[in-house]
Amino acid sequence: MKLEKAKLIVHSDPSGQAKDIEFMFNPSELDFTRRVNWNSDTGSRGTTLLPKVNFSGVEPYSFTLQNLLFDTYEKKTSVLKEYINNIKKGATARNNTLSRPPVYILTWHDSYFHCVMTSLNYRLTLFLADGTPVKAIVNIGLEEVDPENLPGGNPPTTGATGKTFP
Repeated sequence: MKLEKAKLIVHSDPSGQAKDIEFMFNPSELDFTRRVNWNSDTGSRGTTLLPKVNFSGVEPYSFTLQNLLFDTYEKKTSVLKEYINNIKKGATARNNTLSRPPVYILTWHDSYFHCVMTSLNYRLTLFLADGTPVKAIVNIGLEEVDPENLPGGNPPTTGATGKTFP
């Protein structure tokens, strides 16, 4: 069986600058969180004296891809240039009309969902003698978005790879 890499595939990017993010090493786990909203009416109580609750909707799934390792030590090239600068495009707004960061599709064998970056943290952990960074550990916070109601309208449904998504 061939090893399949986890990826964030660009679904839409108004700037056209972001590229798919293929992880060098697959995550060890995926942990998804969703908040369910309930409104409670403290004036209306049942027989147990607990407030009456009414369902008021759900929040999008959120998750963090943690401790993603990117390593260019053997190639002796900058991990910033090869990986990190592209990842940073997911959390960068530009000062023009095409300012929104890209929408991605998280895939790893299956397509999980459309999402946007909500946070990015990277730490450079190894350097060559000349100061070139060659190893980084990255944490990416993501939040689900509705593919039928994407920021900025409905863009094309093909990623940078040309693959069509539902």
